Amino acid sequence: MNDSPQLAANGSTALPAWAQQIVDGFNSQAHTQFILSGNVHDSFPVQFQDKPALGSLADFLQQAVIPRYQVVLTYDIGNGLRVERGGDIFGRWNEKTEVAGKAARPSVELITYYLRFCANVARLGQTRVRVGVILKDAQLFVPDESLYSDTNATAFLIREWTRERLLVEHDIATFILTENFNELHPLLRHNPFAAHVEVPLPAEAEIRDTLRDLQASHPAALGGIGGELDYFSRQFTGISRNGLLNLVKFKEHKREAIAADDVAPLKAELIEQECPGLIEFIPPKLNLDAVHGQEALKKHLRQNIALWRQNQFDLIPMGYLISGPVGTGKTFMVKCLAGEAGVPVVVLKNFRDKWYGSTEGNLEKIFRTLKALGQCYVFIDEADQALGKRDSSGGEPEVSGRIYSMIAQEMSNKENRGRIVWILATSRPDLVEVDLKRPGRVDLKIPLFPTTTPDEGAALLAAIARVHQLDLPAERLAEMKASIPDLLTPGEVDALLSDLKREILTENLAPLDALKRRLVNYLKPVPVETILEQVRLAVRECSKAEFIPARFREMAG
Repeated sequence: MNDSPQLAANGSTALPAWAQQIVDGFNSQAHTQFILSGNVHDSFPVQFQDKPALGSLADFLQQAVIPRYQVVLTYDIGNGLRVERGGDIFGRWNEKTEVAGKAARPSVELITYYLRFCANVARLGQTRVRVGVILKDAQLFVPDESLYSDTNATAFLIREWTRERLLVEHDIATFILTENFNELHPLLRHNPFAAHVEVPLPAEAEIRDTLRDLQASHPAALGGIGGELDYFSRQFTGISRNGLLNLVKFKEHKREAIAADDVAPLKAELIEQECPGLIEFIPPKLNLDAVHGQEALKKHLRQNIALWRQNQFDLIPMGYLISGPVGTGKTFMVKCLAGEAGVPVVVLKNFRDKWYGSTEGNLEKIFRTLKALGQCYVFIDEADQALGKRDSSGGEPEVSGRIYSMIAQEMSNKENRGRIVWILATSRPDLVEVDLKRPGRVDLKIPLFPTTTPDEGAALLAAIARVHQLDLPAERLAEMKASIPDLLTPGEVDALLSDLKREILTENLAPLDALKRRLVNYLKPVPVETILEQVRLAVRECSKAEFIPARFREMAG
């Protein structure tokens, strides 16, 4: 740098924190090379023909971070080497940049020769030329794992830009752009002389500026937000500027206004598009009133939500572990918990990938999105399978250990307290790594149980019958308690009543008669021995004795 950087997009000298990190790192002489990962494919505020506009990250770096550098070179595998600024200066040294072609190694070699040339000329007391180099989507030409000597040589040369004393002492700033840090060659990732800078999704204030700039040119889509600009800005955090811009353009084309009630589903749709196949949103429509029984548990959860709303973040759990037999409603409990709190549930889906480094890259993208969302629950179902293992020995793929490490680190990140609450669900809590279940990651372990008495079974049947709009009055069900199966779960009852509706329609039976006939010689879908073993595991993991029904408390010993 050695400049006075200006954010040309709005005329302010203020830079976003991540860009200021670059300036401070360079001006302190701590770093000359910066690896930028994260939201690198988004749009950023720049100037175009002296007017505010949106441009690429490379445009932003040139205008706001190195505005006075005489020569700026960029490289990507599509366009090859390009001279973005200072073509006349560079041309006096080499008039034919095309000799490098589009291949990475000759292009990086040509850049290296030019950097050394400029540094040598300056050392001789002649013209001092400041040079910036921007490598776009570097993971495509210097990937994480490579058996090719050319790739390794290319990564080595890029790393040498930070190690050769001649280059370090000259005004050279290099930027390596990659969406996912873990996909980059280890020679670059592990270079102590390069600074890793994470480019986040736009914050609320940046969303507000973008919406304000778009209002005049998109009156149909944004004309109605008026004095609610702060509300819309807050609600749209978690999406990229590109996603927001595309939404506004589409709504403007359709002549449709973006209304307050539309924001939540639109935001969920945009985020799912930007993280395809990785996450899914569950809208908070239910609340804890929909959970049958579990009164002590519901009381405790409501107390936690009240503390969350009061910003008493140190008093609420960093995470929950929900365990219990299959069918006891673990996912349903999460939906109700989110609705009670009024926050979305983000479900982690298929983030694993067969390609080396891709799984870690998927997790990076997920974590970036979560950090930008604000308050939310993050739900990982079948946690015993999804989270990997700390020890990857014994035939376990190495990727499993790296997944475990990344998720464990994120779960215990204190910066997330009060914003992200992790919820793990499993019927086999014994298979979840002990270190993931420790306080500071999972602070409350919640057991869910099947019914333990005939009265509970009758009440559960009546509750789910109302959902199915079946005429099974609670008082009539209470009269046939002796025939109601033991250890019923919500999932089991839901399947039973769905099938019952079929029999009622096809055989023209009264609902109660159909149920009585169905319960004769009833076969449970899951063996009782399996249910009781999963109950025992849930009891052993439980955080509070009052969550355990009297029938199962002896299992806690």
